[in-house]
Amino acid sequence: MSQAVLTEQADPAERIASLEARARRVETPCGDGSMVWHVWGEANKGRPPLVLGHGAGGSWLHWVRNVEALSRDRMVIAADLPGQGDSAMPSSETHAGMCAPLAEGIRSIIGQGVAADLVAFSFSSVIFTYLAVLYPDLARRLVVIGCGGIGTEHGETFRKRLAGTSGEERREAIRYNLLGMMLHHAESADDLAIEVQKRDGPRGRLTRIAELIVPDRLIQALPRVSCPVGAIWGEWDRPHPDPAFQEGALRAAKPELDFRVVADAGHWVIYERAETFNRTLIEMLDALPDR
Repeated sequence: MSQAVLTEQADPAERIASLEARARRVETPCGDGSMVWHVWGEANKGRPPLVLGHGAGGSWLHWVRNVEALSRDRMVIAADLPGQGDSAMPSSETHAGMCAPLAEGIRSIIGQGVAADLVAFSFSSVIFTYLAVLYPDLARRLVVIGCGGIGTEHGETFRKRLAGTSGEERREAIRYNLLGMMLHHAESADDLAIEVQKRDGPRGRLTRIAELIVPDRLIQALPRVSCPVGAIWGEWDRPHPDPAFQEGALRAAKPELDFRVVADAGHWVIYERAETFNRTLIEMLDALPDR
């Protein structure tokens, strides 16, 4: 497989393979097996490493439209969280059990005494918040994206069961589910989004995700985060609607929070409006004070 950069119009499988071929795959201890990381770019003294976390039932592939741009001037490290993607199950499905292999892996990759910018989409926002609390030396800045666990009601979502489906029927069910929760515009549920969902869905093995999130697990930990914090929301986030309302809940726990909204995007804002999100994230990281 050529390591040339492929365009947005490339075959999804080829595009994923090309992006993965340009990464360094790292495995670090996790439970009875390994935690898997993909690393792009080189260390840059002017910009700290960027550690990316994905949503529930996902993998590094949630960031398929972002890592190339974000790694142009810094090291980008995308995790497969414990029990998801290619990573082994954690020793326990608790915040501490999830964070311990994360901390060990980050230190192994970036070295001792180095802090990273932690950027977390959806479910990983809760995990990375606890990571910043339990291992404050690792967190230079924390950015959460479209997260639950803040004590607000879940918005209306819809989905079809995939069990028993195959072929075109399964593909259409995946597309329906993407629009029922993750994406706002029909055209955003494209071939690449469907391919990501097809790959990630069967690999999610955590059984206690809800206990790690609801109703306000993130809010319980947020006041104890010592590094600067930002939040980014899609304007039309379906599971966590009304960005202004979500901002209020977050500010109640972290008044100095930097909160920004990406227009015309759903929950999977990092994918649906990738260019705008990438620009917003870079601007936010530059604006947040250095710890």
